[in-house]
Amino acid sequence: MNFLLMLLISFTISGVLITLSFWLPQTTPDTEKLSPYECGFDPLGSARLPFSLHFFLVAILFLLFDLEIALLLPLPWTINLPNPMTTLSLTLMILTMLTLGLIYEWKQGGLEWTS
Repeated sequence: MNFLLMLLISFTISGVLITLSFWLPQTTPDTEKLSPYECGFDPLGSARLPFSLHFFLVAILFLLFDLEIALLLPLPWTINLPNPMTTLSLTLMILTMLTLGLIYEWKQGGLEWTS
């Protein structure tokens, strides 16, 4: 009985909200709100404009550092291992790989914004 009452109340509230949404005044959006927004690019311009490779480099670096957080997140649970050197070696291995990748990217000139 209690379930049926809750179901009836939820259907009633849903029906009232749907009916009110049709009766409320409709706002007329202007042309700015109707135009699409494409990450700072002019949506009405040419679609064949070249993209900056540095923009994609920043996105890839963001993904790499996001991956770093995903790899380092389980390390506090490894503190409970019987041998604390395992935790230290896992942490150092991950950080060494990330540091070597950053050094390689730096040497290749990928971090220089103007070239």
